[in-house]
Amino acid sequence: MKVELIAVGKIKPPFTEAEGHYLKMLKPLMPVAVTEVKDDEALGRKVTAARATGGNSPDPGTVVALEAGGRDMTSERWAEWLDQRRHEGRRLTFLIGGPEGIPGEVSGMADHRLSLGPQTMAHQLARVVLLEQLFRASKILAGQKYHL
Repeated sequence: MKVELIAVGKIKPPFTEAEGHYLKMLKPLMPVAVTEVKDDEALGRKVTAARATGGNSPDPGTVVALEAGGRDMTSERWAEWLDQRRHEGRRLTFLIGGPEGIPGEVSGMADHRLSLGPQTMAHQLARVVLLEQLFRASKILAGQKYHL
């Protein structure tokens, strides 16, 4: 399964090291490609283009907006949800907006809306939290210990 994270803005310290750490640990389990876009408009264009053309494949994939009000999940539920997506065999694209979140018109293009919790967090921190949850879910699915 191909997994992509499209995020508004460039990752900056102190989040750079943590993102790199999780991307490295995910690589043998589920490589994740990260695409950074300049602003909300660029995020919308990226999703619109993928929906219109299917990106680099005939399947536009499953688009997931990470936002307040999205579905909350435990780590075990993340693993179940991720396993369902793997069985669908489609590309999986996660969206993280900028400081104001994901614009409504972009959110409306998503197949799923998930939350990383009820608290407000910096959008750069959300990137790290998502990668950590993907790592944890992958370890659960592999039947391995996931506590670091």
